Amino acid sequence: MTRCALTIGALALSLFTAGCVAGTSPQTAAAPADDPPFEGEVEFWTINLKKNYSDYITGLIAQYEKEHPKVSIKWVDVPGQESATKLLAAVASGDVPDAVNVNSIELGRFVPSLEPLDAYFGQKDLADFQPNLVEPMRMNGKLYAVPWYNGGAPVAMYRRSVVSKAGFDEKAPPTSWSEALKLADTVYDRTKVNGTNTIPDHTALRYHGVPLLTDDKKKAAFNTPEAVAVLEMFKKSYDRHGIAPGAVSKDIRNLPQSLENGQVAFKPMANAAELLNIQKNAPEVYEDLAITEPVRMSSGGYTLLAQQAFSIPAASTHKKAAAEFIKYFTNGANQLAFCKIVPIYPSTVSSTKDPFFTDAEGDDPMAAARQVIVKGLPQLQYVPLGTTKDAELAEYLMEEVRAFLQGSQSAEEALDAAEKKWNDALA
Repeated sequence: MTRCALTIGALALSLFTAGCVAGTSPQTAAAPADDPPFEGEVEFWTINLKKNYSDYITGLIAQYEKEHPKVSIKWVDVPGQESATKLLAAVASGDVPDAVNVNSIELGRFVPSLEPLDAYFGQKDLADFQPNLVEPMRMNGKLYAVPWYNGGAPVAMYRRSVVSKAGFDEKAPPTSWSEALKLADTVYDRTKVNGTNTIPDHTALRYHGVPLLTDDKKKAAFNTPEAVAVLEMFKKSYDRHGIAPGAVSKDIRNLPQSLENGQVAFKPMANAAELLNIQKNAPEVYEDLAITEPVRMSSGGYTLLAQQAFSIPAASTHKKAAAEFIKYFTNGANQLAFCKIVPIYPSTVSSTKDPFFTDAEGDDPMAAARQVIVKGLPQLQYVPLGTTKDAELAEYLMEEVRAFLQGSQSAEEALDAAEKKWNDALA
């Protein structure tokens, strides 16, 4: 029996930006037809979706199989920490899935082994996608991924019962990291609860107007006095316990102190999708949350950190079948249905015109998050690093920041070391 594998990614960590680049490239080649027409099993993988979204996924599968009676769908759910490793192993072995969900941060790493999608997704196929989300999926003029969902504008989450003891006013929340860290320190001083669990990554530098790369993307550009000041500001809060001690953990999915386990008071910039896990695993925390606008960039806007997208490996033998399933899975109606069960933002324009978004209201944390997301869309920017090593570069910086926060080096030494790692990698 013919087999076609499709990997769909999970709700991300932090899902992230959208700048406005108009237009899409024309279809440059005719999509090859399967010969004979595809019949058989389409296997697709998800990442940590079965626990919370089984009904949604199985409902789509049932509908697709009804519309394509000669195709059966096999669903495999993959643990989040194994997703990139499994894809790398598949590429190395040559036994690749026919389509794969890739976080945009990881896209550059896999581009050499991905199929350009221009032959399968023409202008008509891309017409409903937001152009500012499609364009960052192109490299060297070729489309390597089709956007799925993202976190929209970030939101801030505050535990009312804790931050109220520090004088927090949810109608006037912190608008900068400086204000947020000051609140975090006050929260700890008055309650002995850590304020937050965020440490300065490359996004924090970007929020303070620090450029990350030179214009030609060949060298690091963040080693500046401004970046030193940002790191030292966070270090002061870390030393005062405004930032939780476990924030330096490498396992960012399971930090020792979190909103979910009730050991931090707030997150000044978060992915709204985190609300679902809090609701399911810590309902008392969920009911206590105030959702507000997050901290802003020095330019006044917000940044989308990443988005979930679909790609097709070049070694796939059923590219057209995979592309057709991707089109179905990411269409406006199906994205809207997903958005109704978790506070995420779609990549399709038609979805955003539904009353679910245009008439969003209510005090429930998820409803409040949708209001923040919709309001923040005009100020949302998606500007990925745009190299083939975005994920590695981000981790190189975080390694040095963790060492700095734990006192083993100065801010200057951390930035010097990270700059060398970036330049070596980019070379």
